[in-house]
Amino acid sequence: MNSQASAAAHVPSPWTARAALRKFLDGDAVAHIVTLIFAASIILITSLLVYQLWINSVASRKEFGWSFWISRAWDPVFEHFGALPFIYGTVVTSVIALTIALPLGLAAAIFLSELAPRTVSNTISFLIDLLAAVPSVIYGVLGIFVVVPLMRTVIGPALKGTLGFLPIFQGPNYGVGFLTAGIVLAIMVVPFIISVSREVLLTVPREQREAAMALGATRWEATWHAVVPWARSGIMGSVFLALARAVGETMAVTMVIGNDPKIAASLFAPGYSIAAVIANEFTEATGKVYLSALIELGLVLFLLTFILNGLARLLILATERGGGHPA
Repeated sequence: MNSQASAAAHVPSPWTARAALRKFLDGDAVAHIVTLIFAASIILITSLLVYQLWINSVASRKEFGWSFWISRAWDPVFEHFGALPFIYGTVVTSVIALTIALPLGLAAAIFLSELAPRTVSNTISFLIDLLAAVPSVIYGVLGIFVVVPLMRTVIGPALKGTLGFLPIFQGPNYGVGFLTAGIVLAIMVVPFIISVSREVLLTVPREQREAAMALGATRWEATWHAVVPWARSGIMGSVFLALARAVGETMAVTMVIGNDPKIAASLFAPGYSIAAVIANEFTEATGKVYLSALIELGLVLFLLTFILNGLARLLILATERGGGHPA
């Protein structure tokens, strides 16, 4: 009798199994598995993207090798292709955009977070968020009908008259070119810098401001010497978020850069970017090598973006170690 009771005691009760299942479903295990799958999907998507770009650019890589990166040739008729003019155009327009957008965006973010009345700040911030959501083709239209005529009749002649001794401001001014594309990109990315930097500055503890002002600093001195250094890692993040947008922008740049695969010292000269040439010529690519070269340009753009974002991470880490506080 005792053995039967002992055996019955070792038989798991169905209610116990159900309770264990319920505990598993209600516990952290499911959340851990689901979130792990979602996180792994990001790695999977990125790996698939690189894999597809890699295998579909085999013909171009076999034909040109590493010379593809440094060659200036782009001749679909004789199937001579090189990526250097497009890398040059992408980097130059992105640098111009950041040079213009960074001081403008940072100054606007400081005003909205530290100096403006809350009602004004919230209203302008709402408009900035709307600007960030405007499709890029609309910015391209703005560039064609506003920036290009201004560049041809006002901005270009003014730069030539004052800084014409510099090689970057010499040569014919057609209205379209590197500088025009950079200005349009700056208009596009400045909302990102303003929006993110403002949110970062608002997270700085109030005590940081009050401590600086208690030591006799003015409001501007407290903002510039106490608030901005505290939030500089977050501000750097907003800058490189804008850089990523500028590097990969397609339609707006295509409409105003001139689409000429040449390397020129003058910012007035027409040029080309990686995203623009892929958008313009992908549907026209007939030969296997031609199509493969365009796909390899996509791989180059991916690697360029990867390198820039990696440098951004390193710069942010260096900033934090140098005394900046993460926002």
